[in-house]
Parts: sequence; structure tokens; C-alpha cells
Amino acid sequence: MASGPGLLVYTPLLNKRIRYIFDLMLTRLSGVQFDITTSADVYKSFEGPRLTYDFQPVSGGSELLIVPAGLLTEKGINTHQHTFVESDGIKALFPVYNRQTPLPYDPFSAAFYMVSRYEEYLPYMRDEHGRFSARSSLAFQQGFLQVPVVNHWALQLTRHLKALFPQLQLKSPLYTFLPTIDVDLAWSYRHKGLIRTLGGFGRDLAAFNLTEVRKRFRVLSGRERDPFDTYELLHSLHKTYNLKPWFFILFAGYGQFDKNIPVNSLHFQTLIKSISDYAHVGIHPSYASNGNPAMLAREIERLAQVVKAEITGSRQHFLKLSLPETYRNLIALDITDDFTMGFAAQPGFRAGICSPFTWYDLEAETITSLTIHPFAMMEGTLRDYLHLEATAAVPVIHALIDAVREVNGTFISLWHNESLSNEKRWAGWVEVYKTMLQYGVNASK
Repeated sequence: MASGPGLLVYTPLLNKRIRYIFDLMLTRLSGVQFDITTSADVYKSFEGPRLTYDFQPVSGGSELLIVPAGLLTEKGINTHQHTFVESDGIKALFPVYNRQTPLPYDPFSAAFYMVSRYEEYLPYMRDEHGRFSARSSLAFQQGFLQVPVVNHWALQLTRHLKALFPQLQLKSPLYTFLPTIDVDLAWSYRHKGLIRTLGGFGRDLAAFNLTEVRKRFRVLSGRERDPFDTYELLHSLHKTYNLKPWFFILFAGYGQFDKNIPVNSLHFQTLIKSISDYAHVGIHPSYASNGNPAMLAREIERLAQVVKAEITGSRQHFLKLSLPETYRNLIALDITDDFTMGFAAQPGFRAGICSPFTWYDLEAETITSLTIHPFAMMEGTLRDYLHLEATAAVPVIHALIDAVREVNGTFISLWHNESLSNEKRWAGWVEVYKTMLQYGVNASK
């Protein structure tokens, strides 16, 4: 191997962790074509751009030295005592101390720790829904949850490569904007069935909530639109900006945390079919299906029968994600894309990244076929956890879009059909959504 079109990487040991994270950092995030060799002789004879992932330079010529911190060659899952360093104003973990490397940390170990969700395999205190909470995360505790650090680390790496090798070709990804909608409850009053409808009236009367009784009656009698029926508005807004969103449908039996319309409702099925005409439709696995693969399989199969297409996208209801079980269950049912990666209580970047990436099953040490699409913000986080009014939410969203745009990532938002009702606790939030769409789409221009 005398020369080549791209970068040649030397590492004395090549395993799945190294192959996975080099592909993410170099190919997927930076557009660098590269090969890896464990042969020092092959590496020394190469005449193009070179990167050594070792403790010392290998050749006497030009090469970028990245010193490993050891995570990628460890066996198993271990507890680490983290220290941090700043590089170009961005915090990084896994610092290294070697004057021959321009980076004071190992970007490959740091990125692997974040995107593999290494910390979620270690013992942690679960929240009331059994989830790994934002406050338990290293990113929140160290103050960089709202920074897509993995993307920044990749940019720092490629800047040093370009400085050494101006001829190196990069095909960096472009910033993209993707809205997603969860349909937990398709209608507020309509099509719930007789028992649930009578129960709703009974609860309102028992609480002497006559305003709600009148509202419910007007909607059910056809005099007023159901407040959660925001689908035409959403379609119009997305069409204006030439966006094709994802809708994730809770299509399950009734339960304590699963209260959508009955799956045998023809009105509900017609709605889902109409949504599939202009949007991607994915499953919103029910709360009850967590830990019940057979139930999850039924939900996916039923939804596929309605849309007459294979269901390949998913987002967990209540963002219930438990690694590695949740993702293994999805893969077994031919789900190829998951959109759950984010926190309920805080906006930001749970895996430290704002670009799609392939899930690495850390426990099995396996590169999987599942693509993870991390979202940056959920409207319920801003309204219900951070208690922000509509006007105060706008600058928070804009700052997240700016953070994604800066690194040419993908900004994914999570909203619900009901939050576009513009009523009660969601009064004023339609304008927030409109502003987000306008700002997010224009950020690509």
C-alpha cells in the first residue's frame, strides 16, 4: 500500500470498539474516507494522510498522533473515575498527557463513552418510570448537556488532520431539521368509546366543572372541533416548509399510562392512514409493552396492517429506554430506526451527539443494524419540567438549533398533537411551534 485516496489509520490492536468509533468520527461525522492497518510496515510505506492511534509516532514522516486513553481496548464494562479537560472551549473526558499529540484528550474514547451510553450500563438510581434520568448523566453534572460534544470532538480532530494534510478530502454532512410528533391521545373527547365518554362526563360533573361539561358536549355534538385534532394544522405547516415529519402512534390496549383511542376504532385507523399519506409513521410502543416483547410485536403488527406497510421506526412511550433490552427487542422485530434518545426532564443531547448513529450493544460488544436518531428537545420538557411559558421557550429552542447548526448536525424536535391545541396549559404554544419551524428551516440557508 503505497498511497491512497484518503486517510490511513494505524493502530496496533483492531477490535469492534475501535472499528465502530473510527467509522462514526471519521466517516459519518466528518466525511473522511479511511482504511485501518495494524501493520507498521504498511503504514510507513503509505504516502498519503496518516493517523496513528498509539502512544508514540510510528513513522518519521507527517502523521497525526492521537494517544489512546485505554477505553477502547478494555474488556467488559468498568467504572471510571472521570477527569476533564477543555479543548478549544469544549469540555472533554479521557484526558491524555503527551506533548506529541495536539489534542489533550482521546476523542475516540470520549466519543465511544458517550454514544455507547456506557454510563447507562453501570448501576444508577432510576426515576419514577424506571428511566435513567438527566440528572444522573455525566453531561448534566458537568454542564455540557446542551452541547453536542461528540460532533465538536470530530470537528477538532478533522481540523488537525486538515492542517497537516490540506489535500485530505472531507464530505461533511449538512445541517438538517426534522420535526417529529407523538400521538399519545389522538382526540381529547371524541371516539373514545361509550364507557370512557360517560366516565369523562361523570368526572366533570362530580368536580362541578360545568365549563368542561359544556366543552365536551359541544365537541361530541359536532359543534366544535376536538382540541387535539391538530393534524390539518400540522400538515399545512410542514407542507409550507417542505418537511416530511415522523408521527409515532401509540396503538395499544388501554392502561394506566396508555390511554389512546381503541385500536379497533375505524376513525382512529382512518386518521392513521391519512397521516401516512404525507408523513412517516412509526410505532410508539406502549408503557405496558416494556419488558413484554410479545405485546410489542402485536402493537407493531397491528399498526403495519393499518398503514399496509412495514413499520421500521419507533419511539418509546414515556421515553422508557433500558439498555440493552429495549433496543434488542426492537431489532428482533425489524425496527431499523429509533428516536427515543433524549431526556424527559432536560433538553439537550443525551448521547452527546446531534447526528444519527448506529447503536453499539456494549454488553454484547456488537455493532448493530439499529440507527439512533437523538432528539434535542421535547415541548413537554420545557412546559412541564422546566415550567417555561411559551415566550420563554422560544430562545431555549433557538439556542439548541444554533448548537446543532454550528456542527452540521440534525435537529430533531419532539412535540405532541395535543400541544398544538392552543388551549389550557398549551395556550400560546402554536406560535412556538411555528417560530421553531421557521427558525429551524432558515438555519439551513
